[in-house]
Amino acid sequence: MFLFISNIIYSFLIAFGVIFGASSFAGFGALINNHPPLKTMIDLANSIKIWAVATALGGTFSSFELFEEGIFKREFGSLCKQIVYILAALIGANLGLRFIKLIQKCGELWLK
Repeated sequence: MFLFISNIIYSFLIAFGVIFGASSFAGFGALINNHPPLKTMIDLANSIKIWAVATALGGTFSSFELFEEGIFKREFGSLCKQIVYILAALIGANLGLRFIKLIQKCGELWLK
């Protein structure tokens, strides 16, 4: 049970970190290239959400193999675990995007 919970936390935080880290470095690159950093960060975060989920799961083929086992071999425990890992990664990626948008909103409020 402890391993299951820790894997959920890993999936969530890896997806969140991929979005936040990549967006932060893209914003830094946008500053260097004299482009709007927050727009660049949000555009990148929107475009890499699926890659953040795939990274958090450790590759897509292992997920499909576990789906196959769960459906065809009737191992519903592993199927449910995989669905929870995918949901945790999706929530982490979406919260990473929301965090970048929150930074934008705070910047707008700060400048007023």
